[in-house]
Order: sequence, then structure tokens, then C-alpha cells
Amino acid sequence: MNPLVHWEIPSTNLAKSTAFYRKLFGWKMKAWGKDYVMFDIADSVGGGITKVKKVPKPCIGVYVGVEDITAALARAQKLGGRAKLPKTPIGRGLGYTGAFLDPCGCMIGLWSKH
Repeated sequence: MNPLVHWEIPSTNLAKSTAFYRKLFGWKMKAWGKDYVMFDIADSVGGGITKVKKVPKPCIGVYVGVEDITAALARAQKLGGRAKLPKTPIGRGLGYTGAFLDPCGCMIGLWSKH
């Protein structure tokens, strides 16, 4: 099986997106030139935020694991994001999902066991 080794979030405002994700999830960020920021996620696959002129739709299909989807959506909104999908059961005992749009309009999914 081929593992996921890296993923990217497109952004029209690199500084805004970097601050948003650092504050929302506590990811460690490191600039790689003027148009790219790498992020490190403990015990998981890291990635990057890349500067683009326009965020593509859909941008990426990524889900971030959180303890509390409702709380994560509230934090995202407080930091300038917009809730897209409230906490919703997936079914078959697979947990719950939710989603938000970041300040640049990129949709990120959330997943939780409870």
C-alpha cells in the first residue's frame, strides 16, 4: 500500500492561512521561500500551504482528526473561517464529520470518533 506522504492547502493569502491553521490546530510552521510554508503535525503526515492566485474548487479532500467537531468549527469561525457542514454522523459506527471554509475559501473536513 502506498502511504500519504504530503498534502497541500492552496491559499491566496499565505500569512493569513498560516496564522489560521497554526492557531486552529497548533501546527508548527516553517517558511520555505515567499510562496510556501511547510507544516509539521506530530505523529502524522505534514504538508504545506502554497500561494495561489485563486483557490481551486474543490481544493482538496482532506479531513483533520479532532476531539470535538463543534468546538473546532467554533474556533475556525472565531479565527475568520466559515462553518460549511455542522457535526454530522457518518453512520455504520464510523464517527462524525464536519467541515469549514478557511479564510481564503478552501474547504477542510473534520473527523471525530464521538
